Amino acid sequence: MALKIVEIHPAVEPEMLNTEWFMLENGGDKPFQTKNCTLAVSRKGSKKRFELGSMDPGFTIAPGERVRVLTGNPGKKAHGALPPEDGAKNYNLFLGQPVLRGAGTVLVFGLRSHVLATAEYDPDAKTGVAVES
Repeated sequence: MALKIVEIHPAVEPEMLNTEWFMLENGGDKPFQTKNCTLAVSRKGSKKRFELGSMDPGFTIAPGERVRVLTGNPGKKAHGALPPEDGAKNYNLFLGQPVLRGAGTVLVFGLRSHVLATAEYDPDAKTGVAVES
């Protein structure tokens, strides 16, 4: 599977969770269903992960498609406005606190014990994703 986290965007303010998101891209040639996939976070260099939850019902991501995965709840005004769906659909996680825990936060997108995509948050990078060296 060629899933990749291509962009990470921190929240504008800690309580505005709909402004915190990451962009997931399907670079493969087949659609992928994210139902039961999990999102976890860790720190750079750590093997310990903190699982944030499962995607249920999830979404289908077509080949070449991008989906913006937002931390917040679209029904809560305090979480801020949703970004416009300009070339990417939005999918909300309905979480109550930020996912990103500063520079070096590693997002881990997986299915059961299989890691499908990871990315390290780098606030100095144009896309928010640290370049692997």
